[in-house]
Amino acid sequence: MRKETDFIGSAELPDDALYGIHAFRARENFPDRTPFHIEWYQATGLVKLACYQTAVSFKKAALERYPETSLPRVLHDDRILEALMESATRLSAGAYFEHFIVPAIQGGAGTSINMNINEIIANASLVSLGHSPGQYNIIDPFDHANLFQSTNDVVPTALKVAVMQSLSGLEAGINGLRAGIEKLENANRGNLRLAYTQMQQAVPSSFGALFSVYNDALSRDWWRVSKCFERIKLVNIGGGATGSGMALPRYYVMEIVPQLQRITGLPVTRSENLADTTQNLDVFVEVHATMKALAVNLEKMSADLRLLSSDLAGGKEVFIPQKQTGSSIMPGKVNPVIPEYVISAVHKVYSNDMLISNLCGQGNLDLNPYLPMIGHVLLESLKLLSGSCHTLSHNLFKGLEINPDMAREKLMKSPAIVTALLPHIGYARAGELARKMKEESLDVFAANESLSIFPRSRLEEILKADNLLKLGFSLKDLG
Repeated sequence: MRKETDFIGSAELPDDALYGIHAFRARENFPDRTPFHIEWYQATGLVKLACYQTAVSFKKAALERYPETSLPRVLHDDRILEALMESATRLSAGAYFEHFIVPAIQGGAGTSINMNINEIIANASLVSLGHSPGQYNIIDPFDHANLFQSTNDVVPTALKVAVMQSLSGLEAGINGLRAGIEKLENANRGNLRLAYTQMQQAVPSSFGALFSVYNDALSRDWWRVSKCFERIKLVNIGGGATGSGMALPRYYVMEIVPQLQRITGLPVTRSENLADTTQNLDVFVEVHATMKALAVNLEKMSADLRLLSSDLAGGKEVFIPQKQTGSSIMPGKVNPVIPEYVISAVHKVYSNDMLISNLCGQGNLDLNPYLPMIGHVLLESLKLLSGSCHTLSHNLFKGLEINPDMAREKLMKSPAIVTALLPHIGYARAGELARKMKEESLDVFAANESLSIFPRSRLEEILKADNLLKLGFSLKDLG
């Protein structure tokens, strides 16, 4: 065991632990075991790497202008900077995550996140140079790993990097889902179905139209998600504790964001008002609102297909893939687990939306102390929605089958079909035909024959899919 000390006291830590006393105290203080998102952890490694690389270029620029003997102590030895960069690079790839012991739900505005990572980087760097963890007289979590940084600019910047990376995955998920739905749309353009309004039979429609609705909704979702990059690209790294840049080299403040751009390949941009970007988190509310809109559309299509494929629908027109047995007591039962998973997931997104709105409004004066929780549920929602798009694409729409004959038969037996005849025979005569169909359980052709309204050939022409699916009618259609 090794002993570490801070101004509160001291603690015994395992000799090989890369975390330090601050992370140890956080674990003791925050009795939550919700794991921290590794994506945020890795993004923090990228931000730290950018910080160290900028410190290296700052030192190089300073040496070109001033003699080395006159440089301040903040310009560290090259071997230390190289070790810090190496450790940050490894951390950004997910290394050492087992030493990140701070839970997702915490107090302190993210200081525990930053310090746990500072301790990991400092101790990993010590080990790489042949020293033991905890020898902070050589490499210190504050003076070295936290060089030119504050929790208040590192942690939110890393969150935005993680969110942008996750948004790229979500875009891909939406487009993959759209592609599968578009195939079904094209394959079913002429396959008729009954439309329903208020859960009642309404007018003739098609499965192509149904899938086109989902496709267009997802197109809007893709467009909205693509705009989130613009909303979230402003970062406050280089602003220090409150956005003033106090105690930071001006060179560093100007160069850190371009360096982060080069490392991440993301459109991160230095905010023109670092104080605003430090204390106001409304962009997370806006971005999550876009997530909520996507969640609504995913719920709608999942609920539709759960209903259309249910045993309540009678003669089934829609068959969703059977993915797992559905009962421990009823043999042969198969449940619609994919729609139910998605509906469960999106309702978690709805609750996250309320939480983000409430906590972003709780920012006090120059800093919002609830960033860790805001960031945690935002990343959670992104993962839930990406996963929902993936499972809908691969486990529901891929393998979904339509029974067009059953659907057409159901349509022709529904009194709703007479709506298509209104321009030809008027409301009263169409109502008489619908009543005949309903009272005697006849399809439209049999009822028409009984009432002698149309020659059968004329009725068949009117009720062809191409005619039923036209947008409106022309006078020529009535001839």
